[in-house]
Amino acid sequence: MTTDRQVLRAQREVREACVALPEVTERLSHGAPTFFVRDKKSFVMFHDDHHGDGIIGIWCAAPPGVQQELVETEPERFFRPPYVGHRGWLGVRLDRSPDWAELRVIVADAYRQVAPKTLVARLDEPPA
Repeated sequence: MTTDRQVLRAQREVREACVALPEVTERLSHGAPTFFVRDKKSFVMFHDDHHGDGIIGIWCAAPPGVQQELVETEPERFFRPPYVGHRGWLGVRLDRSPDWAELRVIVADAYRQVAPKTLVARLDEPPA
């Protein structure tokens, strides 16, 4: 059983990870907080009990082959999300002892899948 506190913490962690990336915006899409690059391409959606599935988590773009590998090796933490799973997107559970540092890496990888090369290059620049 998840609590409101867990949902709020997960949503805050996801939001902070996403908006730390260049030119990211947030808005509701299909009723879920969704993060976009340049307000055009989505790369992360936050879900809390989507259609009664009981999961707090994200659906995110993933590099080719990653979804299948993670779902097969760690099905308790990763899943093939509905609607976008056929496109290789990854479902990540945040209601089972989440690793927030790992979440930031997953979010950055999702961003790299949809962001233009010029924005991705900014991720790789050394800090000023």
